[in-house]
Amino acid sequence: MKNLSLKLADDIFLETEKIVSKVKKNRNRYINEAIDFYNRLHRRKLLSKQLSKESKLVSRESIKVLAEFEQLSNED
Repeated sequence: MKNLSLKLADDIFLETEKIVSKVKKNRNRYINEAIDFYNRLHRRKLLSKQLSKESKLVSRESIKVLAEFEQLSNED
């Protein structure tokens, strides 16, 4: 594990302390879980963005191939 020094806004710290005491979890574990959740969220967003970009590329190429097939079938 890595040690990390962290500055939190006062309101975020106070809310975190309230929640941590209610869910009976230590602060370190809670913050680790929060960062893990946030990382997964952003990985999904990045993957979705990449997938969308690649889908557009594939779509354009598919339209070109389809047009070529249509030309071939019209030549018969």
